[in-house]
Amino acid sequence: MNILEVKKVTQRFGELRAVDDLSFTVEKGEVFGIAGPNGAGKSTLFNMITGFYRYTGEIIFDNINITKLRPHQICHKGIARTFQIPQLFLTLPVSDNLRVGAHFGAQSGARTHDVAGEEENIKEVIDLLGLSGKEDVLTSHLCLYDKKLTMLAVALATKPKLLLVDEPIGGLSPTETKQFMGLIQKINKESGLTIIIIEHLMKALTALSKRMMIIENGKRIALDTPEKVCCDERVIETYLGRGKHA
Repeated sequence: MNILEVKKVTQRFGELRAVDDLSFTVEKGEVFGIAGPNGAGKSTLFNMITGFYRYTGEIIFDNINITKLRPHQICHKGIARTFQIPQLFLTLPVSDNLRVGAHFGAQSGARTHDVAGEEENIKEVIDLLGLSGKEDVLTSHLCLYDKKLTMLAVALATKPKLLLVDEPIGGLSPTETKQFMGLIQKINKESGLTIIIIEHLMKALTALSKRMMIIENGKRIALDTPEKVCCDERVIETYLGRGKHA
């Protein structure tokens, strides 16, 4: 069963087509990987799915056409995202950042305010991501890894059905990278949450993903299992250059 259907979407910036007639589907409960060179249109695609950009084509999420919805409406439908550079309220402690996510998230679509439920949700996410003991720390005082964890925690606190993760391991050490990837796997396996992840580190992406899509110049050049994608001649050429893999 598909939770997301992207149908012939195009995003133009003047004469530039950042995303060009792109179509794909994401199955409910899978980890779906996206990779491609810098400027391929990956983050632009996330901005389209989450309503930050207007575009041509259609996006269907959980059987609802979200093409014309605004970002807050899409969040209330159950889509959350992270960013390459952590976006947080730096003057607030970790717990208050999560409180914003818990209050604003998918459950807000019903316009209810369950304080006890929000606090329980916050505690569960903090425990899940190993942020216990850091609830009262100002996010401006956190190291990069903990800032990325907090941003992920805020997204999870919205109780999403679909989580978009944009290049989460940039700037992390090998140990931190392994830990973060392990958390992504844990979240997917334990909750069944559907995750789309953009990542340049192909080794990490192939280990996580059920299926992968490679895009270049806004177009899809491959979509299949990690094993098949990594053997695709077009993908090899995109990453290594013509003749370099011979």
